[in-house]
Amino acid sequence: MSHLIKPKGYSALLDMRETEQGIKKIKDFFQQNLSTELRLRRVTAPLFVLKGLGINDDLNGVERPVSFPIKDLGDAKAEVVHSLAKWKRLTLAEYNIEPGYGIYTDMNAIRADEELDNLHSLYVDQWDWEAVISEGDRTIAFLEDVVRRIYAAILRTEFLACECYPQIKPFLPKEIHFIHSQDLLDKYPNLSAKEREEAICKKYGAVFIEGIGGELSNGEKHDGRAPDYDDWSTVAENGKAGLNGDILVWYPILERSIELSSMGIRVDKEALLRQLKCTGMEDRKNLFFHQQLLNDQLPLCIGGGIGQSRLCMIMLHKAHVGEIQASIWPEDMRKECQKLGMPLI
Repeated sequence: MSHLIKPKGYSALLDMRETEQGIKKIKDFFQQNLSTELRLRRVTAPLFVLKGLGINDDLNGVERPVSFPIKDLGDAKAEVVHSLAKWKRLTLAEYNIEPGYGIYTDMNAIRADEELDNLHSLYVDQWDWEAVISEGDRTIAFLEDVVRRIYAAILRTEFLACECYPQIKPFLPKEIHFIHSQDLLDKYPNLSAKEREEAICKKYGAVFIEGIGGELSNGEKHDGRAPDYDDWSTVAENGKAGLNGDILVWYPILERSIELSSMGIRVDKEALLRQLKCTGMEDRKNLFFHQQLLNDQLPLCIGGGIGQSRLCMIMLHKAHVGEIQASIWPEDMRKECQKLGMPLI
């Protein structure tokens, strides 16, 4: 069910021509900064993969991929990607990337099950990245260092936007705050997971919530994660489970939190088997990707995705992601957005 947030007194700071120019500046600048910070090289990525190899990502574990038959392959089914977490890990092995280096790509996807609103679209574009790490890097300290590097690139991009368009004023804090999902629950025990995110983001401005995917003390997960890419079950050096998390910021235009990135240290063999068993998906062990990992054919790694349209949206102070990207929206949403001064592309 689509839902529209109607910001009070919203007025776009850039016209459509300036917006298009701004999108290109932000994308070019940020990806250069990201690749420099994390030592990533660009690679070309697929829009679709063959069904049945275990390469496509389930995200929360329930989304249906868009699929179609390929005539020249005897009607074998292909699936449009949800994200590229597992494909990137295979690519790291194929390119024989050394520890400390990685890859990034422009990922385009279709997520047909999205509930459409100011932040969610059928069309997804993000920078998907993955880097090879050593066994000693599988720590919360290493994860947080990478998060700080990514956030530094975001801050530099905000500075660029403000320099290019003086009517845009900065709003991001200088530092990002870290908190584990269990500590967040302990802090706000009477709030839902989404309400907890809103509260902590409003307080600090930018937050990385750790340990997403595992069960918390209330018997619930902060949010769902598929069992075969992020490691959300390994107990880290701080005594808490999970080597992954989300980067969120408080966005004053919409007066709510926005997730910019989902990322984490990926499962090793032990974490994969543990998480498959925990989620009742042990049958996946026989799929191509999972066999590669279980047979030591894939490197240890860290990776994630950073939303391109979302980043451009907040950098250019837009109220709807449809002001940044072309997609399909309900007709009543288009008309309402036009009335509110946020025309959708």
